[in-house]
Amino acid sequence: MPVRVLVIEDEPLARERLIELLKPYAWIDVIGEAVNGHQAVAAIDALRPDVILLDIQLPDLDGLGVLRHITHRPAIIFTTAYSQHAVAAFELAAVDYLLKPFSAERLEVALNRARAGLANASRRFEHGLEALAPPTILARIWVRHGGKIVPVQVRDVERLEAEGDYVALITRGRRFLVRVPMAELEQRLDAQRFIRVHRSHIVNLDFVESLIPEGNAQLAIRLRDGTTLMASRAASKALRKLPL
Repeated sequence: MPVRVLVIEDEPLARERLIELLKPYAWIDVIGEAVNGHQAVAAIDALRPDVILLDIQLPDLDGLGVLRHITHRPAIIFTTAYSQHAVAAFELAAVDYLLKPFSAERLEVALNRARAGLANASRRFEHGLEALAPPTILARIWVRHGGKIVPVQVRDVERLEAEGDYVALITRGRRFLVRVPMAELEQRLDAQRFIRVHRSHIVNLDFVESLIPEGNAQLAIRLRDGTTLMASRAASKALRKLPL
């Protein structure tokens, strides 16, 4: 029987390359694609693949979020450009972990490993779910400053800004860089206090001075330090629903 594979990748070129790399395998049947987290959850539960190739960094819901929401239990091969994601929780739930850019040979190793472990995929997944429990809310973030590693109290962070592979924490007029993806930090922040207003910006509502209606149903966010950020349409809609 063919091994049914679902490809979950938001970058079009990366998705096309991955599907192309799967074509030589006569025993693999690519049954579908997903380009974001919510689409992935729906596709996994509807199509019930044997194996998923799951990008960790996805729009709207990352790889861990996908795993928390699905009811079907496939074998998992993670794909990511970030080596720091190779933590115990991922390893417990995954058959393999591919760091981009990976070779055809490295992919073959992962596929064979997944094929050999299909009988135990469900048990591996259930075991991994124990480590995939919702993360605790961060109270402090440790940053490098002046040759030392010091704590920044999360309640004092006015906003967070994505800068490539880093996130800048802006607090009390200072800016600290941490090498953690924005999506990963977002999951660990208090959702009652922090809101993602744009792909690259998260703001602490405690430091918002005012919301200013703009065109196209969007809001401009003015912070106490004078910074003004434009919220996306989706974020503007969520901001309008905040309790008074």
